[in-house]
Amino acid sequence: MTLPNADSRAAGAAGKFLAGNACILVATIFWGVNVSFTKALIPQWMTSEGISAVRLIGGCVLFWIGSLFVKNSRIARHDWLRLLLGGVVGLFGFIYLFVMSLRYGNPIDISIIMTLPPMFVIIMNAMFRHSRPSLLECAGVVISFVGAVIVILSGGSGKAGSDNMLGDCLAVASTICYAFYLVILEGPTRSYRPVTMLRWVFLFAAIPAVALTIGFDQQPIIHSTAVAPWLEIGFILLCPTFIAYFLVQPAIRNIGSELVSLYQYLLPVFATISAVIMGLDHLRPMQVIAMAVIVFGMVLTNRGKLKKH
Repeated sequence: MTLPNADSRAAGAAGKFLAGNACILVATIFWGVNVSFTKALIPQWMTSEGISAVRLIGGCVLFWIGSLFVKNSRIARHDWLRLLLGGVVGLFGFIYLFVMSLRYGNPIDISIIMTLPPMFVIIMNAMFRHSRPSLLECAGVVISFVGAVIVILSGGSGKAGSDNMLGDCLAVASTICYAFYLVILEGPTRSYRPVTMLRWVFLFAAIPAVALTIGFDQQPIIHSTAVAPWLEIGFILLCPTFIAYFLVQPAIRNIGSELVSLYQYLLPVFATISAVIMGLDHLRPMQVIAMAVIVFGMVLTNRGKLKKH
């Protein structure tokens, strides 16, 4: 009588694991394409501040509308600070710095740097949760950081960025914010429905984003009848913002923040394909080398993690 129960529990665990991986894979595809779509809008159609405001305020509106159709649980008092920090520092910081990085840098370089969150998740877990990384994990973190430095120092392709070093540094800062978002909200993610939690996280992020709406009526897209930029901003609001962040929550619940962050390795693949197709950038050998260095470093990190367990 115990075998069917054991088999059903194993099947349930496997199903959750696959569902979690599927959720974050779809979200990563959206984020990869988002790199190129956002770059295509700046500065011809919208400013960086304008796109950030649309994503944060628009995302807030969508999640609050969505919360009207689901049962929402009460937020525990001890979780409010996590939601506040996750919204203001994690979400607002990540989206604003990411969009600003695309204003100055080229999309393929930025997407390579966006593979760094796993490294910062490990560091933050060591700082806040007193998780002690092994020597192999430390070596992997250092190697991944070297890969990011290669991207920054190698300069841009000369096609897509006005100040590539500044853009790359802003991208590094945005990955730190995203890693903070994953770590600080991992606990609440396991306690609340995605919409229940995200409506508050996006609200806290939307409050500082209001300052970004100053002069919004001067955005070129407002005075244009072209269809393409409106379709692009619609995609950015719906897919990489609303749907992707909605999918991150069940992914973290089912497979954990560290494994979720590892999917950032795939982001350059989707970003590169879309950037090349759209003619925004071209792939350089140094970018391939940097990507390989970062991935190799994270493979070492995860081998070290597996050995600890």
